[in-house]
Amino acid sequence: MMLMIPGGYDQAAPGTMPDPEAVRRMMAYNRELQHAGVLLGCDGLHPPSMGARIHFDEGQGRVVDGPFTEAREVLGGYWMIDVGSLAEAIEWARRCPAGANEVIEVRQVQELADFPPEVRAAVTDGGSPC
Repeated sequence: MMLMIPGGYDQAAPGTMPDPEAVRRMMAYNRELQHAGVLLGCDGLHPPSMGARIHFDEGQGRVVDGPFTEAREVLGGYWMIDVGSLAEAIEWARRCPAGANEVIEVRQVQELADFPPEVRAAVTDGGSPC
């Protein structure tokens, strides 16, 4: 998974929209991922000012509406890609037409085979894991 972290997005006003030219460049990049057969899905996210977080610090869900004053880095979007290695995922991330204030974090999605037997058993006891 490639996670887009745009600088300053934590304070973006509700309804903030990207520059049309930046969107055109990003769509060309997304088509490149798709044509290479590695893109599983991708989406952009509205700014945190339009969202909410649910904190479980006391066992009960406590809702905090955005923007989130404690957040310095927030997600602006993501890509799910299927590649053979971390190095290949990094290479795809490096090709992204991101701006100077943007960061892409590359993380591997956990698969059932990644867990020890007792964790796999806990997952499969309840049926589908998701």
